[in-house]
Amino acid sequence: MRFLLPFPARRSPPPAPVPAPIAAHALPFPLVPALLALAVFSLTRLALLLLAWPDVAGEWPAVGVALLRGLAGDLPVAAALALPFFALDALSRRPLRWLRFVLFSLLVFLLLFVAVAEGVFWDEFGARFNFIALDYLVFTTEVIGNLRETYPVGTILAGLALLTAAIVHALRERIAVRPGAAAPGRRPARRAVAGLLGLMLLPLVLLRGGAEFSGNAYLDGLADNGWRSFVRAARQNRLDYRRFYATLPDAEALRGLARLAGHPLRSASEPAVVPAALAGAAGGGPRPNVVVVMMESLSAEFMTRFGGTDALTPNLDRLAGEGLLFSRLYASGTRTVRGLEALSAALPPLPGKSLVRWPESDGLNTLGGSFARHGWRPYFIYGGYGAFDNMNAYFSGNGHVVVDRPAFPETAPGEERFTNIWGVADEHLFEQVIATLDREHASGTPVFAHVMTTSNHVPFTYPDGRIDIPSPGGRKGAIRYADYAIGRFIAQAREKPWFDNTLFLFVADHCARSAGRTRIPVPRYHIPAIVYAPKIVSPRVVDTLSSQIDLAPTLLALAGVDEHERFLGRDILTMRPEEGRALLSTYQNLGYLKGDVLTVLSPKGRVEAFRVDPESDAASPVAADPDLSAEAIAWFQGTAILLDAHRARHAR
Repeated sequence: MRFLLPFPARRSPPPAPVPAPIAAHALPFPLVPALLALAVFSLTRLALLLLAWPDVAGEWPAVGVALLRGLAGDLPVAAALALPFFALDALSRRPLRWLRFVLFSLLVFLLLFVAVAEGVFWDEFGARFNFIALDYLVFTTEVIGNLRETYPVGTILAGLALLTAAIVHALRERIAVRPGAAAPGRRPARRAVAGLLGLMLLPLVLLRGGAEFSGNAYLDGLADNGWRSFVRAARQNRLDYRRFYATLPDAEALRGLARLAGHPLRSASEPAVVPAALAGAAGGGPRPNVVVVMMESLSAEFMTRFGGTDALTPNLDRLAGEGLLFSRLYASGTRTVRGLEALSAALPPLPGKSLVRWPESDGLNTLGGSFARHGWRPYFIYGGYGAFDNMNAYFSGNGHVVVDRPAFPETAPGEERFTNIWGVADEHLFEQVIATLDREHASGTPVFAHVMTTSNHVPFTYPDGRIDIPSPGGRKGAIRYADYAIGRFIAQAREKPWFDNTLFLFVADHCARSAGRTRIPVPRYHIPAIVYAPKIVSPRVVDTLSSQIDLAPTLLALAGVDEHERFLGRDILTMRPEEGRALLSTYQNLGYLKGDVLTVLSPKGRVEAFRVDPESDAASPVAADPDLSAEAIAWFQGTAILLDAHRARHAR
């Protein structure tokens, strides 16, 4: 009977938990930051397009290509920014989930911040981030101070923070990790990873040639991505010419350079400078003081003499009429250090950073060194902090007495000295120059002074009551004030006993704008250069095409010093018009202008030529002339060989 007893009833297992439903259309979370990055990149590109509109309007097919290439270039950057979130999703431990909110919030703020920074940089330089942006990270005091004096930084940051909070709040459901959602989410996340990796590879195939595609620098910039361009600049801050550019056999390049320089080549290095107090006097009578005033960002186009219509430079225009005007002189580059390099060492620009910032920049042949060997005392006088861009180290390492802002004497009780983040106002800088010349004149020592101004620079502030444009007066106000300060300087110097025996050179370091349609927009490099010395130099206009590197041997000749063979530049006053040429550069492209043909050397050994209109931004491609190409290569490759030898001696 016991076999007829029923078995105990089996208990049914509890039902399995039902995972939270996931909408079929929901994206895996790591795709959210990728798509957000793409959206920000695209909006940034459209904003830059509006800023560049006057220079790209009408080139509709190329604009479309630039936007499509830009989107393709954005994909790998967006994918890279999303990868940390894929890694975070692979971690299933619940305590790490709060990192989603933190990392996502940081990414959103960074995307917005970089977008605003790109707009500011594009407005100033007409380009995506490049080596200038990289250098600015080094000199945070000046750069951050400049931004604070120019823009409402606090308001901008607060606005970005609020916008970040709004975006994070709107996407909070996508950021949160709900219980039970992790496991089902892994499969689509894995598919998304595979898809993103594929997207990363696709642009590498599409953009093997880089961002340049159109011949219009603005369109090329629109086709780029600021994050990518910044990384590229970090990798290419210093380029070996002979590795990346078109070359000749070294011996042939040096022979060509010697022919173009007009004399046998000497080393770029020089022995230790003889102190001025111990050097012998130069022959031919009293030695004139030589004062070089390098004017910040003062393009030739601002002067009435060169077509300016706003009457911003009455003093410079007057000096141009009363002095020696070099009417077709071009800057070497687009930054102050390029101007300092060209005028002080008379060397053509090489790709990457200026030699002023090289650690091996001391012991070079320099204009100040040549004057020092003949009895002058060389000075570098700067209204700002000379640690910026390594200027103090460069000039002191080449025998100059450095006087920068910290070395200026204290003001007298009741006096004030106007300053902004870049330095003292130009009028106070010139007061220091006059005091230096007074002191050295009393001791009987002639002075060579390389003076660098700062007032014509954002934030464009200057003392009140000097001109009819209140401070801050933008670019026009800063130019008008800089011109006022020069007029005041000459008026004060005219009352001094040393004035009649002083050569003044007024020259810009570079132009106010470096951007243009072409890779090297020639009109953007045209700068004024005026030698003013009423008792020494007769008024004259010299129309020979010339370069910033030619000013050093020209000044030496005017001062009666025969050291032209130390420099690659030529004395403009003895150079035949058919020998005229200019050497130009961006941080990668090197230009050789002769006649109306610009030969451009670029990385990967590229040689291109353009017929240019020096009055406009127009340039039409032409076949590269073999002779002009060989001359261009000789200039830059020969310079690279000389500086490689200098670095090798420095290392010993």
